[in-house]
Amino acid sequence: MGEPKLRFKADDGSDFSGWEEKTLGELCAPLTYGMNAAATKFDGENRYIRITDIDDETHALLPNDIVSPSGELDDKYLVKKGDILLARTGASTGKSFLYHPKDGKLFYAGFLIKAHVLPSSDDYFIYSQTLTDRYWKWVKTASMRSGQPGINANEYASYSFAVPSLPEQRKIADFLSAVDAVIAAQQAEVDAWEQRKKGVMQKLFSQEVRFKADDGSEFPAWESATVGELFTFVTEKNKDGHINNVITNSAERGLVPQREYFDKDIAVDGNTKGYTVIRKGDFVYNPRKSTSAPFGPFNIYERNEVGIVSPLYTCLTPYDDEMAPYLAWYFKTNRWHPYIVTHGAQSGARHDRVGMTVALMEGIPVLLPSLPEQRKIADCLASMDEVIQKSKGELAKWRELKKGLLQQMFV
Repeated sequence: MGEPKLRFKADDGSDFSGWEEKTLGELCAPLTYGMNAAATKFDGENRYIRITDIDDETHALLPNDIVSPSGELDDKYLVKKGDILLARTGASTGKSFLYHPKDGKLFYAGFLIKAHVLPSSDDYFIYSQTLTDRYWKWVKTASMRSGQPGINANEYASYSFAVPSLPEQRKIADFLSAVDAVIAAQQAEVDAWEQRKKGVMQKLFSQEVRFKADDGSEFPAWESATVGELFTFVTEKNKDGHINNVITNSAERGLVPQREYFDKDIAVDGNTKGYTVIRKGDFVYNPRKSTSAPFGPFNIYERNEVGIVSPLYTCLTPYDDEMAPYLAWYFKTNRWHPYIVTHGAQSGARHDRVGMTVALMEGIPVLLPSLPEQRKIADCLASMDEVIQKSKGELAKWRELKKGLLQQMFV
């Protein structure tokens, strides 16, 4: 059978033996399903791991929303060293998790399947097979069913791939683990810069820290205005449907083309005539709540191409373009959130949306330093953002390198 393009040699310089095709079922103990228990408040010891507790990007255990399983606990549902968890249903089918002792005492939920790697194989090597393009192509095919996608334990056990000798498996695992350590360190750097930026924003917009003028003098006291005084509403519609650049307002990524965000067009020809037309410098508010934007993301559109957005969004144009950079940062803070709470309309027809009205939007307060101080604040935060984006770029390069290595080191 075929062998990978990149191979290790034994410690004495000799070649390792050839690779053999094996199934996951041959390399693991019988695959088992998790416990069907409700999640309850974390008891401080017994953590319950569900599909949603596994990070989509890193496959690591997420640090938030920690819960315990309810009812009587059975040790057969404990996750231990050598265990790989596999999502068996829904959009996350195929997602994997490799247990590490640092993850603590874990019980796994019913929508996960446990594969315990036998001592004759390296658990990290076997887990790494679930990160390859080949694996995900298999998942796509195996999970095609009517209705909800899914893969059961027997189907997972049938997945086959090429396996080298245990010593070569360990060399591959050690090498990829070293790359993982670099990726983790780079991710920690990104996270640290993100936390620094949050701290700086808090101090700047609470006025705990103030800039001075170039001549060393104090800037004037901040004033207060409302959205209604600073913006005009955008009312232009895509009447003839000739604009097809549909823009999504994301809490994490800002205003981006829909096809870039979803990897496909959600809005199709013929149903965008009621969409609002936006241009560079316009602000767009999305009433959908999320963890990172509890009252909805409020972002500035910075692309040159004219776009259109859902009529569910509120679109505004600032009267003074020079204030736009500062205002873009202001709406990334939580300074305007208390107003939404105290003036009602916290939920609309759906619980996941703010019931934003024209009057509510117009009344949102905005703290305004003088224009020179606005520029200093915006420049400071933009500089920090540049560092963060550079750090994220390095992280992306390392992740791409690992992806390439997986392609080179596995058949």
